[in-house]
Amino acid sequence: MKIFLTGATGFIGLAIVAELTQAGHQVTGLARSESSERLLKSVGAQAHRGELENPQSLVDAAQKADAVIHCAYDHSFSNPEETAKKEAQAIDALGRGLQGSARPLIVTSVAAMGIAATGQLASEDFYDPATRNPRKSTEIAAAAVADRGVNVSVIRLPQVHNALRQGFVSALIHLAREKGVSAYIDEGSNRWAAAHLLDVARLYRLVVEKPLPGLRYHAVAEEGISLRTIAETISTGLNIPPLSLSSEEAKAHFGWLALFAAMDMPASSALTRQRAAWQPTHQGLLQDIAQNLSG
Repeated sequence: MKIFLTGATGFIGLAIVAELTQAGHQVTGLARSESSERLLKSVGAQAHRGELENPQSLVDAAQKADAVIHCAYDHSFSNPEETAKKEAQAIDALGRGLQGSARPLIVTSVAAMGIAATGQLASEDFYDPATRNPRKSTEIAAAAVADRGVNVSVIRLPQVHNALRQGFVSALIHLAREKGVSAYIDEGSNRWAAAHLLDVARLYRLVVEKPLPGLRYHAVAEEGISLRTIAETISTGLNIPPLSLSSEEAKAHFGWLALFAAMDMPASSALTRQRAAWQPTHQGLLQDIAQNLSG
């Protein structure tokens, strides 16, 4: 297949490129600079010059592809309304490039979108467009494109990790090094789901090869690891004390990360394992944190 991938030069995108090319697919990645072009060519992919802010560049690439994977997202958090607008425009443009065909569009979201009630595991079949989760713009846009007849599926991500990077946990490690304590909020009982980078990349390949229109998938290997356990693993690795903070203290300590450090984001992948015949095989988040810090 000829597959167009946005976010191809990112942490997750490069792993998807490797997974797809090793399976014999031809990958073209979105490149907004000469350095991105060089990087894509070095890993066996082709480059399509364009950017999310240029919808026509996305339409053009999608029209030439057998399938599209949208993995790019602006994680700056500085202007959520502008980010949501840009995300919706990008998904709309990719959908226009595929409209009138059965060629699949795989859109990336977050597993926390599937949480129906506090304390419950997020599930693939739950979707609430009224949620406060900022990633709702992704799934609202995906649903709008699907309503126009495009073959859309959604892959939702937890904390994606390997021994070098661990999603939001990397930010926790940076803060712990900076402040000399590894903190969590109150009892630290809130949980984060997780999955290894290579397991996540394999799920993208499985879904794009056998897409089932309208379905959501959870790339979740571990349903929920408590923030206290994560913080204690970091404290052991850095040889610094763990510390429980109140909600008020957490705002000053965590800064932009405070909102996420308080969130309970467990998730199930039971339906995904059935639908995609996907089984995670790589090591877990705590092992990758320990390996990172031991290096």
